[in-house]
Amino acid sequence: MMSIGVLYAWGVIRRVIEEQWRWTATQSGLPYSLVLICFATGNLVGGRLQMKISARMVGTIGATMVGAGLILSGIVGDSPALVALFFGILTGLGIGFGYSSYLPTVLKWYHPSRKGFVSGWIIGGLGLTAVYLAPLASSLISVPAIGLQLTFVILGVITLAISLPLAQFIKSPPVEYVPPTPKTAKNITTTAQSRDKTWTQMMKTSEFYMLFFMFLCSVSIGQMVIGNITGIAALQVKPAISDAAVFAGLVSFMAVTNCGGRIIGGVISDKIGWTNTLLLVFVIQCVNMIAFRFYASFPMLIVGMVFAGLCFGATLGVYPAITVDRFGLKNYGLNYGIMYMAFGGAGIAAPLIASYFFDKSGNYNTVYLICAIGMAVMILTNLLIRKVIAEKSV
Repeated sequence: MMSIGVLYAWGVIRRVIEEQWRWTATQSGLPYSLVLICFATGNLVGGRLQMKISARMVGTIGATMVGAGLILSGIVGDSPALVALFFGILTGLGIGFGYSSYLPTVLKWYHPSRKGFVSGWIIGGLGLTAVYLAPLASSLISVPAIGLQLTFVILGVITLAISLPLAQFIKSPPVEYVPPTPKTAKNITTTAQSRDKTWTQMMKTSEFYMLFFMFLCSVSIGQMVIGNITGIAALQVKPAISDAAVFAGLVSFMAVTNCGGRIIGGVISDKIGWTNTLLLVFVIQCVNMIAFRFYASFPMLIVGMVFAGLCFGATLGVYPAITVDRFGLKNYGLNYGIMYMAFGGAGIAAPLIASYFFDKSGNYNTVYLICAIGMAVMILTNLLIRKVIAEKSV
């Protein structure tokens, strides 16, 4: 997961592309939007595919696509359309294939009481990619003999060298395998098998649409901040930041908080339940978004980034566990692939909303207000789904 999560390094690469290749903000933003959409689409397709062929094969295909997309992006160079094709579509689909093969497989090896813990750690690996990839990409680009195009190629080769061998270790448990019950596990009154739903059965429930709506809005709000953090820092922080190394450091720091949120959110959901975890996340993020316009110093920006990253990561860490809890593990790969299309929707909505209001006002204040209102709506939706679940359990 740490080797294929290359989408999180685009923030560093994008600034250099705009400076060196003179791409417009729309041109440089398109590959990132496409990689998010195709990531979600690849997760859906891969989730379906790994029910027909081995998860190992799906992971191998995904790793190959990610590496090939990076290498081809470097070869074509200054071409907005072709970089969007190779990085946005090919690499994005590859990330989705890898994601859909790893997470469902690992969940099958562990007891249901640890689904939050497991999903948090596995997804956390994806978020950690930017910790090393952002500074690595920045360092490679700054070397005159390497530059921007060759950086893409080198990153692709590194990805293939790491991810292809590791993909060969993906192995699903035997059909009759029953994971051992941890001593600290709470009593499970309803087995996962009794909740197993096909994707058509899942989409006939009101729960699915409320959960999908919460996922879409929450991830969109997180993407608005994370996807624009370097721009926010350059605009709001006094004295102004202009050092490329600092921007790369911000991307890496955001990745750390994002990863931490995935792990912490997953673990907490095992302890207090996912509805309580999401409610806590939504309240914190709502307050943070209201305050974000006032983060004018570097230390205050860091505080805002910590809360934004933790909350964004926690949502991503909790949702695999939610999908298993409400719709079972048997068809999890495909069901979560459908649920994860909300992430792809966020990839369309978040950049468009943020860019539109920034172009209108020259700042992100309206974006912060929209995010705060969205979080308030998510709090109400969370309370509503509690009521629906309680009525079904009677």
